[in-house]
Amino acid sequence: MRLKPEISPLLASVLIGTLTLTALTGLTGCADLSGRARQGAAGAPDTGPSDAAGTVDLGARITGFTDGINQNGHYRVPAASDRRAVADGVRLLVDGDRAAAERSLAGAGYALRTLADRQDGRRYAEIADATREGETTRGWGRVYLDLRGPARWSVQVPHPSADQRTEQLGIGLLRGAPGGVLILAGAHRNAADSTDGEAADVAHRADSVFAAVAAVLADRRLPAVQVHGFADASLPEHDVVVSPGKGDAGLPAARRLSAALGRENLRVCEVWRRYCGRLEGRTNVEGDHADAVGAPFLHVEHSRTVRMDDGLLAKAVRALTEVVRRWSAGRA
Repeated sequence: MRLKPEISPLLASVLIGTLTLTALTGLTGCADLSGRARQGAAGAPDTGPSDAAGTVDLGARITGFTDGINQNGHYRVPAASDRRAVADGVRLLVDGDRAAAERSLAGAGYALRTLADRQDGRRYAEIADATREGETTRGWGRVYLDLRGPARWSVQVPHPSADQRTEQLGIGLLRGAPGGVLILAGAHRNAADSTDGEAADVAHRADSVFAAVAAVLADRRLPAVQVHGFADASLPEHDVVVSPGKGDAGLPAARRLSAALGRENLRVCEVWRRYCGRLEGRTNVEGDHADAVGAPFLHVEHSRTVRMDDGLLAKAVRALTEVVRRWSAGRA
């Protein structure tokens, strides 16, 4: 049974609020007469003051999406052309070419919208299936891009619902530091598929939209943190497992994260010091690609106790935010 814990005021900026959604529009007001997007600093998409945005509670919008993901949902393995169309759309938006991004996304049945977060008015691009029907039958997920400046880092949530409340870590990070890209899987890791019951486990399958988007960002050397959850019984003496994945490019950030978690009085298992069971993220496909191109990657597992307790979850978000703020400033 999916737990629905009460939300405390401590995480009001991160967790569910009241969702009021006004009419959404595409990204507008950011193209010149040639149709090419105007660019802000360092190639960031420039939405401009005339860009009409749907005003939402971003946390509630994302949580509403992930709350609809369950083991009985559907997942269809995307064709290579669809994976490339969505990944190219993200790449083009990161590069500042909105018009080309929209064309690429439309080729896979995806749409690009601008959202203003009611919490602070900040604007985000939402890349999502263009129709509710497509979203529920394909299960390819969403991407959220902070429009405050150039993209600097990503946070990846590969197992929403299966790893309960991991999306709240992603929401907290996206709101907490500029330059973030949030990649969300769109199906339960055990969702049914006609040919392969494990096809929806995007952390271990390279043939997913999720992996394709993560790869184009890693190719630009954007560091990434991928958040997971584990059962308390799997490692009862620890609250969080921190790993740089297969490679070592993320090891300096992993050490900083471990220290930050320690300052929050969370017990950390550091995989570069000891064996942490089957929670080390050594076979993660996004981590493999990051290692191949030399991009920093962190694989971070959180116990169920941490994820289900508002106060502990807030501590984990604060520690992670310390790391990604360095990435926002262009420091690894």
